Amino acid sequence: MADDRQAHLGMIQGVINRLARNSFMLKGWSVLLVSALLAYAANESEELILFVAFLPAISFWILDGYYLWKERLYRILYDQVRKLEESQVDYQLDVSNIPCDEFKKTWFGAMIAPAVSVFYLMICATICSVIIYSSC
Repeated sequence: MADDRQAHLGMIQGVINRLARNSFMLKGWSVLLVSALLAYAANESEELILFVAFLPAISFWILDGYYLWKERLYRILYDQVRKLEESQVDYQLDVSNIPCDEFKKTWFGAMIAPAVSVFYLMICATICSVIIYSSC
């Protein structure tokens, strides 16, 4: 019976690890796609492509915020399960019943968290600087 809580915590930690890995991969894909679009625009002298570079940056920003939001919810679930009695362990992985009463527990709150927003703001600033430089 003592292993039930450990197994449940292990399952939750696995979900948290996958969400963190997906977030890391999104950052890599974002840099790759934006860099490729900027290089293509520079090679072809297409200024419209420079503006299209915002599309993957913003899309990945939204998706990365979603992963961070879910990760935070699973961390709350982890803490709740950690405090349960052995007889109460039910192997539930549903986080829909976790209240989002604090702003940081919302999807938008996760999007503007420094761990996410600083990275994507730097990408957007880079795109803006390339647009400004190319128009001169």
